[in-house]
Parts: sequence; C-alpha cells; structure tokens
Amino acid sequence: MKRGLKAVQAAAIIIAAIIFLGIRSLPFKQSAAPPVQSENIFVARAVDGDTLKLSDGRRVRLIGLDTPELHYSEKLLRDAKRTNRDIEAIKAMGKRAGQFTKKLCEGKRVRLEFDVTRFDKYRRTLAYVYLEDGTFVNAQVLKEGYAQVMTIPPNVKYADYFLKLQREARDARRGLWAGTDEL
Repeated sequence: MKRGLKAVQAAAIIIAAIIFLGIRSLPFKQSAAPPVQSENIFVARAVDGDTLKLSDGRRVRLIGLDTPELHYSEKLLRDAKRTNRDIEAIKAMGKRAGQFTKKLCEGKRVRLEFDVTRFDKYRRTLAYVYLEDGTFVNAQVLKEGYAQVMTIPPNVKYADYFLKLQREARDARRGLWAGTDEL
C-alpha cells in the first residue's frame, strides 16, 4: 500500500513539474514596451543623397526625405516639370546631395532605426540612420539643405521635426536652397 502511495505521489510531482515547465514556455505577451528595433552595420557606399548600400548588400532608403535625382528617370522628368527646372540642373543638385551623404556616412558604422513599415515597394530597407557619434543622418541631410521632406505614412515618427529642419535650411538658404525658393 505504501509503495502504491509513493508511486502516486511521484507521478503527481512529475505531472506538476511538466505542467509548470510547459506553462513557462508558452508565448505569453509581455506588458513591457516593445524592444527598440535597430541594428548596427557599416555603410559600403552612398548610392545617392537618400539611399545607402550597406556592407551586407542591403540598400537603405532614408525615411522622411527626398533628394534630387542623379540619373535620368521618370521621377527626374516629373521633378523638372513640377519645379520648372532644367533636367541637368536637377541632376547637378542630385550630385551635390549625393556627395554630401557620401562624405557624411560612407565607410562608417551606423545604427538603423525602423519605423512602422520596414520596406518600400523596391524592397529597400526603410530606416532612420545614426552615426556612431549620434549624428542623425536623415536630419543632417535636411538640416544642411540637401533634401526636401517626403512623408509617407505610416512612417511619420519625425515628420514634424523634419519639416522644422527643412524650413530652417530654406530660410538660411543652405545647400540646395541657396539662390532658390524651391528644389
């Protein structure tokens, strides 16, 4: 009889342990804030003023801004029509913007911060980019006047801040705003 009782007790302990361990392994939602989505990596090259190629081969599109086009494209034609500017003038501004971004971050380690949408329709990674010294690349390109704000919801985390930087650059006639009221 004692032997049967001990076997039942042992079985109960084993079952309780299995239940306890099983419950602990279930994917319960944490009530804490979600972790910041970011990663660190090197910039292999600046493709243009608003696109980077990373050391792992990915292309990153800087969220919240748009720089003039470097190459002939449908967008270049639309921009020329919209701004009444010569195509070659726009391409020259695109080259200046690309050179600025290249000097700012090419060959440097950066931290990527993501917003709601992680990829664009071209499968480029969408990110806010920070240098190791804390420089916010997206903001710096706008602050120095090499881009215009381009807000595409739902990635709007810094939209108001970016508009403020653009307004300041335009008022101070920095970068591409020198000698013009519009890009």
